Amino acid sequence: MSIGSRTGVRRMVETMCGHWRLLIADDSARTRQSIRALVSTHPAVEGLSEAVDGCEAVALAETWIPDAVLMDIRMPGMDGLEATRMIKARWPHIKVIILSMYGDYEAQALAAGADEFVNKGEPPTRLLQALDAVIGA
Repeated sequence: MSIGSRTGVRRMVETMCGHWRLLIADDSARTRQSIRALVSTHPAVEGLSEAVDGCEAVALAETWIPDAVLMDIRMPGMDGLEATRMIKARWPHIKVIILSMYGDYEAQALAAGADEFVNKGEPPTRLLQALDAVIGA
């Protein structure tokens, strides 16, 4: 068994036992801070990491192995749709929840491989429900 597969098995067991690692990818520091404050209230969340764009999100997905990525669509450099495509192609077990102020992007987000789409204008509990749905509470 290779080190990568051992790490994957370890992450799968931790996830099943309610230890979630989440990556927040958004170019707005204020938005990342708000999302961090919200999701850290969930009892299963064990670790949080942050990325400022799609490139950093893909790099962190490889090194940090999150259970889910909370991905903004509009970011400089690589946007959230392209980052989602790359993450899902390489690590299909990583769940991606696309967050956007624009509901028009829902079909594009799902076509890119996102597991859920959450409009940033929805009540905060909607994001927590999406996390439960994709990771499994």
